[in-house]
Amino acid sequence: MNIKKLLFKSTEINGIVLRGWITANRGNTKIRFIDINDGSTITSLQLVIKSTVSNFSDIEKWRIGSSIFVSGNLLKSKSQGQEFECDVLDVQLLSLSDDDFPIQKQEISFETLRDNFHTRHRTNILRSVMLIRSTLSKEIHNFFDKEDFLYMNSPIITSNDGEGAGEAFIVDSEADKNFFLKKATLSVTGQLHAESYAIGFKKVYTFGPTFRAEKSNTKKHAAEFWMVEPEVAFFELQNIIKLADDMLKTVIKNTISKHSAEFEFLDNKSENKLLKNLWQYLDNPLKIIDYKEAIKILEKATIVFENSEIKFGIDLSTEHERYLSENHFKGPVAVINYPKDFKAFYMHLNGDKKTVAAFDLLVPGIGELIGGSQREVRIEILNSRMRELGIDVEDLKWYLDLRRFGDSGSSGFGLGFERLIMYVTGIENIRDVIPFPRTVGNLKM
Repeated sequence: MNIKKLLFKSTEINGIVLRGWITANRGNTKIRFIDINDGSTITSLQLVIKSTVSNFSDIEKWRIGSSIFVSGNLLKSKSQGQEFECDVLDVQLLSLSDDDFPIQKQEISFETLRDNFHTRHRTNILRSVMLIRSTLSKEIHNFFDKEDFLYMNSPIITSNDGEGAGEAFIVDSEADKNFFLKKATLSVTGQLHAESYAIGFKKVYTFGPTFRAEKSNTKKHAAEFWMVEPEVAFFELQNIIKLADDMLKTVIKNTISKHSAEFEFLDNKSENKLLKNLWQYLDNPLKIIDYKEAIKILEKATIVFENSEIKFGIDLSTEHERYLSENHFKGPVAVINYPKDFKAFYMHLNGDKKTVAAFDLLVPGIGELIGGSQREVRIEILNSRMRELGIDVEDLKWYLDLRRFGDSGSSGFGLGFERLIMYVTGIENIRDVIPFPRTVGNLKM
């Protein structure tokens, strides 16, 4: 049994056995108190070790980070600060940590932690983030499973740049350039492949790594990240927005319920704003506005934007997205019907011939969290849009074939998984929600 399960039982238990790592070691010649953590929660369990333990004289030398074995009884604590403690019968050192172990009691900056990717998860802040990350991932799979979605794996190596932005990593090196006999890249999206499977399975989703060779050093961009991409046949724009909203609210609620200690810790770090903001979204309907309305709101804003040319046709920048969600709506908002000029070729062209049936779900602190659309099924319009954007129609002949083989329409969205973690945890930099981030000029481990 791990520490989280022991504490969750809220009852005294005799004969417990634990293995974990020391997070604190204090005491005197008669009694010592060691805090042990096994990674199941950020909450460490206090060990009470009396001088009658056979190796008591050695215990003072056991440093933070050392791994130990302990057996004893879980008892109600007589001291303040913890509900339970372990009265130790036997404790053994498994591995002594060196005295230069970088994770100590004092607070460590994120910048310093980024130089220690292999040990930073042993701090409370990164341990909280990674525990929540794991649960968010499981809850996403659970949500789609309950909604009868097929989980499919889209290829990581592909010949299609689904976004048409030309920011894909090329796989072939000089030595093996003839392996695929054509240009091969790391996938920027699993969407196009998911569309092909939606035409036959109706409801599918992918959840895997994607890659962008975008030389950006902002807090929300990484070269390697994970995407959740559902695709549903017969869905139109409003249907897919509802699915996105339902998924987010279900996943976030379930994750909060399973990590009370971690969210309490992160909430204190945010001066009690994190949970308040999350519940404000969870307890209220999602606001949906047209792009044209968003432009009018931005035009009337009293703050000065770095990109101050606000007019129909601009692609909203992060500062615009955050203003809408943080300042104006004070919570998540979905913006729909964007101008076609800066959107992808596969989005359904609206009747005005100027906008597409697309949406971006914007959240405070991040900006765009989800982007999605109703897909274009009219082959002649797809061909026209691909030519406009300089996309090789021959490379996507299979995608056009879908429209001839029973595709009467589908819709889908892409959720940046790391951005979801940032929103849920209040962490500001994407580098701090990925175990081993890959960014421009950074490829450690």
